[in-house]
Amino acid sequence: QLQACGGGLVQTGGSLRLSCAASDLTFSMYTITWFRQAPGKEREFVASIRGSGGAVFYADSVKGRFAISRDNAKNTGYLQMNSLRPEDTAAYYCSAGRPILSNIRQTAGYTYWGQGTQVTVSS
Repeated sequence: QLQACGGGLVQTGGSLRLSCAASDLTFSMYTITWFRQAPGKEREFVASIRGSGGAVFYADSVKGRFAISRDNAKNTGYLQMNSLRPEDTAAYYCSAGRPILSNIRQTAGYTYWGQGTQVTVSS
């Protein structure tokens, strides 16, 4: 029900835009959140946007470089990633859920997950 795409190989300082297309969901009712997971590490929160698009949240490590957005008419969420660094290398997962604010950065707050798209940043 979630399909993520847009990953790839990019040099340090480059940009990528990830997309997360949803189906069979009342998309606007769901918070969309991107997590990432590097090899040997736990899945970590990256960015989140509430259903209306009015509230966004970022991990400190990406604040000022990444921008999350959504188009409810297209049932699609986006993650614009700029000024990429080697430490951003990971598989990126989009998720949809209805978490309370205190759970918004926790994987347990999400019901639906995309398949992951690989982002590799070369130094």
